[in-house]
Amino acid sequence: MAPPRRFRGLGKGRKTRRALERGGLGPAARLNRTLGAWDGVRITPMFGRWGYFVGARLFACFPLARKETDLWIRLSPGDQGRALREPGVRPHRRFARRGWIELDLTDDADVPRALRWLRRAHAADLPAEEGD
Repeated sequence: MAPPRRFRGLGKGRKTRRALERGGLGPAARLNRTLGAWDGVRITPMFGRWGYFVGARLFACFPLARKETDLWIRLSPGDQGRALREPGVRPHRRFARRGWIELDLTDDADVPRALRWLRRAHAADLPAEEGD
């Protein structure tokens, strides 16, 4: 008897991308190892980015593709103002009014600065947004 066919599609499906199997490459790997150890953090690939969640709340995103370097972080209004005073931190191009900022992580040396803002985003008591 033949094995049952997959419900979706006719082929055997494609393999998991190697970057996903390894937990990311470059700065993404370091972020995923560090954030994965934090209490209550869930990391999931979504729409070409790693999504970092606390419960149902998305607090940060980082690209899966190594050539992209823009980390998105959702902060409280006060923290967003402080972050935007730092060089290299900019308002998110579409969601700045919701507390999102962007900063570039080009190599592992950029990760400690990002972790400082990620800790604040993780601890913030912000509601989950529709569309997150």
